[in-house]
Amino acid sequence: MAKYLIIVESPTKVKTIKKFLGSNYDVAASNGHVRDMPKSQLGFDVENNYEPKYITIRGKGDILAALRKSVKKSDKVYLATDPDREGEAISWHLSKALKLEEKDIHRITFNEITKTAVKESLKTFARNVAYRTIRITGVIIDVNNIPLSLKNSFLFLFINANTVLINAHLLAFSL
Repeated sequence: MAKYLIIVESPTKVKTIKKFLGSNYDVAASNGHVRDMPKSQLGFDVENNYEPKYITIRGKGDILAALRKSVKKSDKVYLATDPDREGEAISWHLSKALKLEEKDIHRITFNEITKTAVKESLKTFARNVAYRTIRITGVIIDVNNIPLSLKNSFLFLFINANTVLINAHLLAFSL
């Protein structure tokens, strides 16, 4: 029985990473995003503190069920999605969909799939805190629906608003 579970985005990474680690590790893939805001509605409740609504993406139920079984068998779970905004989103959604406790979330990243990079990432991990703020702000200021003449101004405001919100969110978690 594996003591540690590492969840990556891509199934092609699973086999390679398994070769680097011993039998105490199991590696599984989420196959990308597993949850998102529904496309048929706004995606968050304006009257309830902008509480987001998330749904499991069609076709990802079986993947989540398999991951839940693996989580139950593991002492520690590492979320090793890509080190970009989408990877942060996938890790955040996995932590919620798999019902991981905040204190038990171990977010690791590596920029290359090498034995050294993977083993080094296991020594240091981070908490995943910024995704929700970024996603909700992105929906509120939907850059895709802004007329071209206003995009530059709104994009500047969007980037600055995200920076302020992320910093406030990180400050709140560091206290």
